[in-house]
Amino acid sequence: MAEVSMCNSNGAAELSPEKERVLIRDIALAAGANSKEGDDFFLITQRWWQHWIEYVNIDQQNSTNEGSSVLNNHSDLRPAGIDNSDLIYDSVSHDGNISVEIHDSLLEGRDYVLLPQDVWNQLHSWYGGGPPLARKVISSGLSQTELAVEVYPLRLQLLVMPKGDRSTIRISKKETIGELHRRACEIFNLNAEQVCIWDYYGHQKHALMNGMDKTLDDANIQMDQDILVEVLSNVNGGFPASKGASRSCSSEISQARNMTLTVRELDNAYGISCVSTRGSYGGLTGLQNLGNTCFMNSAIQCLVHTPEFAKYFREDYHREINWQNPFGMVGELALAFGDLLRKLWAPGRTPIAPRPFKAQLARFAPQFSGYSQHDSQELLAFLLDGLHEDLNRVKQKPYIKSRDADGRPDEEVADEYWANHIARNNSIIVDVCQGQYKSTLVCPVCNKVSVTFDPFMYLSLPLQSATTRSMTLTILTSDSTTPPFPCTVSVPKHGWCRDLIQAVSIACSLKTHEELKLAEVRNHQFHRFLDDPCLPLSSIKDDERIAAYKISKSSKNSLLLRLIHRCRPQETGSNGLSSQWNGFGVPLIASVPYEDSITRGDIQREVQKILLPWFGGENLTQDTDGDICADYVTDSPKTNGCPSKTLSLKFSLQMADKSNELIDLSAKEGKSIRVATSSAPAVVYVDWSRDLIEKCSAKYFENLPEVFRYGPVSKKARTEPLSLYTCLEAFLREEPLVPEDMWYCPQCKERRQASKKLDLWRLPEVLVIHLKRFSYSRSMKHKLETFVNFPIRDFDLTNYVGNKNSTQRQLYELYALTNHYGGMGSGHYTAHIKLLEENKWYNFDDSHISLINEDDVKSAAAYVLFYRRARSNDNVLTSNGALPIPIETKSEPFQT
Repeated sequence: MAEVSMCNSNGAAELSPEKERVLIRDIALAAGANSKEGDDFFLITQRWWQHWIEYVNIDQQNSTNEGSSVLNNHSDLRPAGIDNSDLIYDSVSHDGNISVEIHDSLLEGRDYVLLPQDVWNQLHSWYGGGPPLARKVISSGLSQTELAVEVYPLRLQLLVMPKGDRSTIRISKKETIGELHRRACEIFNLNAEQVCIWDYYGHQKHALMNGMDKTLDDANIQMDQDILVEVLSNVNGGFPASKGASRSCSSEISQARNMTLTVRELDNAYGISCVSTRGSYGGLTGLQNLGNTCFMNSAIQCLVHTPEFAKYFREDYHREINWQNPFGMVGELALAFGDLLRKLWAPGRTPIAPRPFKAQLARFAPQFSGYSQHDSQELLAFLLDGLHEDLNRVKQKPYIKSRDADGRPDEEVADEYWANHIARNNSIIVDVCQGQYKSTLVCPVCNKVSVTFDPFMYLSLPLQSATTRSMTLTILTSDSTTPPFPCTVSVPKHGWCRDLIQAVSIACSLKTHEELKLAEVRNHQFHRFLDDPCLPLSSIKDDERIAAYKISKSSKNSLLLRLIHRCRPQETGSNGLSSQWNGFGVPLIASVPYEDSITRGDIQREVQKILLPWFGGENLTQDTDGDICADYVTDSPKTNGCPSKTLSLKFSLQMADKSNELIDLSAKEGKSIRVATSSAPAVVYVDWSRDLIEKCSAKYFENLPEVFRYGPVSKKARTEPLSLYTCLEAFLREEPLVPEDMWYCPQCKERRQASKKLDLWRLPEVLVIHLKRFSYSRSMKHKLETFVNFPIRDFDLTNYVGNKNSTQRQLYELYALTNHYGGMGSGHYTAHIKLLEENKWYNFDDSHISLINEDDVKSAAAYVLFYRRARSNDNVLTSNGALPIPIETKSEPFQT
C-alpha cells in the first residue's frame, strides 16, 4: 500500500500544506465575491474540515515541543479522503436510483461547513472521497435580495388518487408549482392535462395549487407536507383528456369549498368536549421536531401548560380576536396557537407535528423560518407580544400622554400609568403575564428625579459569568495495576491545553518519570492528539471524548506504540474473509523500552501486561511457551499451556510498517523489529478472539465519558452557586446608564448619564423569568453555564415589591421551565413541566415525554422559568388545563 503523503487522489505530487492553504484561500475569496443565485455550494463534514485546517496551519505552529513528533509526521497529519458519511443516512435505492439524504438536525459550524463549488472541486481533486452533497444558492429575506444556501430543500410526500401510489421527492422551495406539477406527472407517468395537485395537509384538500408560476415558498408549502396528485376521470360525462384541466380544476374548487372546515367546526373537533376528566389526564402530548425546532417546542409546551391560557384557548376565544389591529397578525397567530393548544390537550398521546403553526410563525416572523436553531426566549417574547396584539380587546387605541410624577404619591402615579396602559392594551396576555415596575432616574448634575411606571412581560435577570470549566477525561495507565478510570478536573474556561495537562497531572499523581499523552477518541480510533500546549480549550467540545495516557517518558531507546483493538463481527458471512475486522474498545498508547534491539515477542508481552487489568487479573505467571497468564476463575481445563483457573492473554498482533504493510507479530516472536530512526510511533492492531472478549470486563469496551454531560447537580454544588434572589437583586440594583443610552434631563436640557433604579411594583399572575445565559460582544459569543439555585415553591417576592400598601404576600410556585443544553448557536432545548392535577414533573423532549423526580428539575441548563402565584384552593383544584375539577369532600386534599 502506497503512503498517502506521496501523492493525491489523482496520482499527482501533492502540494505543501502552506501552498494548499493559500490556493484554497484565493479560490474561496474569488468565489465569495462572485456568488449569485443558482450557484452550487457543497457540504463537508466539520471534523474533516477542522482536520484540514490544522494540517495546513501546521507550519505556523510550534512543532518542536517534546512529544509533538507525531504531528510532524506528514502522512499521519494529512487528512485522509473526504468522508461525509456522518452527515448522511445510509444510501437507499428506489427503483434503481440511489438517493443520498442528510440527517435532519445538522447545524452549520457544528456538523458541517459550506464550500463554494470551486473550493470543493479543488479539495476533491486532492483528497477524493465524498459523497458530494451539493446545494443551491437561493434568494431569501423580505426583499428577496439576500443570498442563502438551501441546505434542506423541501421534502414532499406525493399521493396519487385514486390509484393510491406514493413517492417522496426533494424540491427547492423556490421552484414553481408548475415544476412540481411536471415532476409529479413524470414520476407517475401521467398526462399533465388530466392532473390537479392539492395542498393535502392532514389528508384534507386545503388549497388547489393551480398558480403554475407561483413558487412553493409563496404557496406556503412546508417540509414533509403531503401533496395530493389527483387524476381526473374523463368517463361518464367527465372532462375530456385534452385541455380539460382548467375546467376540472374550477369544479374542484367549488368541491373544496364544501369540504373546508369552518372555524366553528374546528372548535367542535377540539373543543370543550375533549376536556380530560379525573383519572384521564391530558397534556402529555409531545411535539415532533421538524428540524431544529426544539427551541419552538419547548416554549410552546410551557405556554400550553399555563393554566390560564389552557382554559382561555379551549373556550370560545374567537370573539376577542382583533381582526383590524395594524400591530397584530389579523388573528392568524392566535388561531394557529389556539388550534395547536387544543390538539395538545385532546385525549391521546400521539405526538403532533406543528407544521401549520410553524408556517404562520414563519409568515409573520421570517427570522424563525427555515430549520436553523434559534433562541427560545426570543421566540417566547414574539409569541406573547403577537398573541397580545391579536387578542387585544381595544379596537381603537387612544392617544394618551404620560405625565411625570412631579412629587405625587407613587401609588397615584402607578395607578395612572397602569390605567393608561390598560386603555391601550387589554388582552388575556396582559391579564396573566404583565406586571409593572417603578423606574427612577436621577440626574447626576441637577439631581432631577424622574419616576415612571412601566409594564413588563418578563424579567431578564443577569448572571455572573463562570470563570472555570469542568472537564472529564479517562485516565489509562500502562503499569498493569490500574484499570481505566474517569477523572474530572476544573480548568480556566478560556484556558489552554497546558492548563488541562497540568490539572490532570496533579489529579492522577503523575510521577517524575512519567508523561501524559492526551487524545480525542472517536469510533474506537485516535481522532487527534492534543499535543500543542497552546491549543485553546474552547476547541474541545463538551460532547467529545478525551483519553489521557500515563506512560513512561520517551527516550531514544523506547518505541511508542498506538494500540488499536479489533474483533470479528459475530456473523462473518458465508465467505469468512480474514479482512472483516471491526474496531472496538478504547485505543491505547504504550512505550516499550529496549537496548540494542526489540523483538516481536517483546511487543506481545508489553501488550499482555497493559491489558491485564482489563481481565481483573492480579498475579502474572508464564506458561511453558513464555506467554503471560493471569489468575482467572474458569471451569475450563488447562488450555494453551496455562494451568486451570488462569487465562492466556495471547493476542494476534499486526504492526503497520512505514509503507503501511502489516507485519504479523504473532509469528517468529524472537525476530527483531527494525526501529525507525525517527521517534514516530508504531501502529499495532490488537486482534481479539471471541473467547478473550467474553472474559474481559465489558465496561472497558464502552465509549469513554463525554468531556461534560449536563444533568442534575449535586447537593454540594447547589449550596455554592448563584441564587435566584441574588440575580433579582442585581437586576434591581441602582446603576448608571451606559453611555450609548443616556437620558435627556428635562431640567438641564442635556443628555445625562443618569443613575437608574428599578423596583417591582405590580406582579402578574404568571411571572416569567429569563436567565441571561447568552452574552454577546463584537467578536465573541459566550454561554454562561452558571448554576442558579431557584426555588421550586415559596418563591417569596414580598420584600422586593415597592408598593408597601399591598398587604398580600407575594408567593410563587414553579410549574414550568425551558432548558438549553450545549453551546452557542447549537445545543438542544427541552422543557420541564409540572402537571398540577397529578402533582408530578415531566420532561418534554420534543415528541418524547418522561416522568422525572422533582430533584432533577434544577440544573445548570435552566433558561426560562415560569412561576405562578401561589393560592389556597378550598374546594376547587385548578389544573394546567385550567378547567375546575371538583374535589369530593371525603377525598384527600391536594398536596402542594
